[in-house]
Amino acid sequence: MKTHEEMPARILVVEDDAGLRELLRNELEDAGYRLDTAADCAAARKLIASGRPDLVVSDLRLPGDSGRELLEHCRSMEAPPGFIMITAFGTVEQAVAALKAGADDFLTKPLRLDHLRLAVARVLEARALRLQLSRFRSLLADGDFHGMIGRSAPMRHLFAAIRQIAPLNGPVVITGESGVGKELVARALHAESRRADEPFVPVNCAAMPAELMESELFGHAKGAFTGAVQQRAGLFVEADGGTLLLDEIGEMPLDTQAKLLRVLENGSIRPLGADREIRVDVRLVAATNRNLEAEVAAGRFRKDLFFRLETFPLVVPPLRDRGDDVDLLAARFVARFAALAGRPAPTLTEASLALLNAYPFPGNVRELANALERATAFCDGRELRPAHLPERIRRRRPSSALADEPRRDPVNGLADGPAHDPASGALSASDALHDGAFPLLEGNEPVPLAALERRYIRWVLDRVGGNKRRAAELLGIGRRTLYRRLDEGV
Repeated sequence: MKTHEEMPARILVVEDDAGLRELLRNELEDAGYRLDTAADCAAARKLIASGRPDLVVSDLRLPGDSGRELLEHCRSMEAPPGFIMITAFGTVEQAVAALKAGADDFLTKPLRLDHLRLAVARVLEARALRLQLSRFRSLLADGDFHGMIGRSAPMRHLFAAIRQIAPLNGPVVITGESGVGKELVARALHAESRRADEPFVPVNCAAMPAELMESELFGHAKGAFTGAVQQRAGLFVEADGGTLLLDEIGEMPLDTQAKLLRVLENGSIRPLGADREIRVDVRLVAATNRNLEAEVAAGRFRKDLFFRLETFPLVVPPLRDRGDDVDLLAARFVARFAALAGRPAPTLTEASLALLNAYPFPGNVRELANALERATAFCDGRELRPAHLPERIRRRRPSSALADEPRRDPVNGLADGPAHDPASGALSASDALHDGAFPLLEGNEPVPLAALERRYIRWVLDRVGGNKRRAAELLGIGRRTLYRRLDEGV
């Protein structure tokens, strides 16, 4: 079972000449590719439906449907494979027609095998670049990557790492705080991999009784223990060909960890009570919010398993480190929950966004989603205001919250009244006094104007938790101006 190398491309050869079909199989397998073969279009369509090849090499003239019809079928797919057309009746007109129809290359018989190898490598490379460009454009367009929403630098780096690791076959460990979306990362890895059409099986180790974990993962034979009245395949067999996510792997007992390590080493499992091993082809992804190195030091996690899982580590950033992603996520959540309720989505006011940006969200994206589900449910107007947000978020009272927001809480019934002094986006006097007013003097001496400006910018940045967009709004300057001030040593 491959663990460190990228899974080789899958090629489908469609050729009715058995001798040539076998020659092409041997040549391309020797070049390191995975091969499927078919003698006609009907068989080829079945293989395409079940195997999703990266490249089709097809004769133009075939029994039944022609290679042109197979090409048209491939071009209609969401992520079409590369396509090389082969014919013994090569003419310029046929070559032009095939290329216009969407073929990536055109070769004539008798084939020169060195030309075939070059064409295959070139078409596969071009297809990989097209897919990468398509995914990148999609990410830039809407900030949505397989269900994960984000445009911040930490999330762009995470998405890039997922795309880089996904085609490989080695184990992955995903770490991050509770609520950051580790399962979404695992699903994105699966969706970007060559296993995307195979099963994705998630299991929460913390929710599984320790005495049943081995049976659940590896299966058991009938009569293996009291109550085993029938054979059970287990989750590894269920995930065969695909991806198995072991969430909260830090909760796994040490004896089960030892058996998991054996699976990673030799690709085989032995069900409880069985007399033979079963081969499985599973991409293992582990997730945890624990520090596994600390768990190893404490003797609660096997060192050898830790090193094996660390082949491809991914760290999911907490929400507080994702900058303006809070605004993007908030808008998406409000739209989603309003749609589920069957009504138009309210608009988040600037004051509400300021509160959300100032709150550290220890529960991360999950906490943000829960807060906005509640807020959307209690919002009965066109605007989602601070009063609709949970009290723990309002309690932060950030200086960036606007002044004209009522204090009435739709659930707790707080009294009406202005929450802040009118300030039109500036820091209010009440907020300044609440957290300590900005110091204008140094001792008994006035601070020089240039030094005062630098100090004030630093003070505002500190008040909004380093959020540069909010700081620029409060200061009444553009973000570029703020960045220039920061570059000048503020």
